[in-house]
Amino acid sequence: MFTIFSRIIYYGFKNFERNSWLSVTTVIVMVLALLVFHSLIIFQVITQGAITSIQDKIDISAYFKSSTPEDEILNIKEALSSLPEVKSIDYVSRDQALANFKATHQNDQTIIQALNEVSSNPLEASLVIKAQNPSQYSTITDYFKNPNISQYIDKVNDAKNQAVIDRLRSIISTISRLGFLLTAVLALISITVAFNTIRLAIYSNRDEINIMRLVGASNILVRGPYVVEGIISGVIAALASILIAWPFLYFLSPYLLTFIPGLNIVDYFYSNILALAFYQLLFGIVISGSSSLIAVQRYLKN
Repeated sequence: MFTIFSRIIYYGFKNFERNSWLSVTTVIVMVLALLVFHSLIIFQVITQGAITSIQDKIDISAYFKSSTPEDEILNIKEALSSLPEVKSIDYVSRDQALANFKATHQNDQTIIQALNEVSSNPLEASLVIKAQNPSQYSTITDYFKNPNISQYIDKVNDAKNQAVIDRLRSIISTISRLGFLLTAVLALISITVAFNTIRLAIYSNRDEINIMRLVGASNILVRGPYVVEGIISGVIAALASILIAWPFLYFLSPYLLTFIPGLNIVDYFYSNILALAFYQLLFGIVISGSSSLIAVQRYLKN
């Protein structure tokens, strides 16, 4: 078995070298398919990071009437904290709201002068609330409609960004479907190219194959080198796609950090390099190996 296996490996590399131009064509097409497949994985990481970043910026603010005692606001805050939908809740007193407002508009002398002329603090105390999930903001908003609470509420700013997230999810879903379709098309082209490459290799070596079959060579010994040839193409294409993707991600990473803070795509690539390499190798080997196997089987049946 070891002798047969070593011969299969040897002749597989020999066939790959003998059909070098056809093999290069197969590898190039497979690299394109694998790059699209790789891009889909990275795209999912980027879009998930973008959605998470947007979700972290969404909150709702409940503003209390100036006559509401601070103890009552803190009691409402404590009650809200017990809701499973609430992720975090911050209390902003009137004094803190005024300080924040002045800090925000410190360069606008007109607003600062107007505030100084007002004898009392015109701003209201508020609760700033983040939900566990953006879809849960409506439940939190409904909580403030309770008559025992609404009597203290001046207004509630709803989470208007939910529509943006829903729209973003829709766009991402559409792009993902198109990406999967493109991957499937390129994979099909890769299978066709690999299949025809092996068929041409078999045709050019048909006399040698016929002699092997006449002297009693097993189908495994006849079939094996061509399957190995296809697997070699898949492995080279997988490694090439990773080497091509790395500098591109390295170049793209600073721009992504600008728009999506906390998302370092290069760190993700390094930390998941083994998993990405495995998926790339599996994808490449399955495409090339299966097409080679089908091509050889069809020939052997004739």
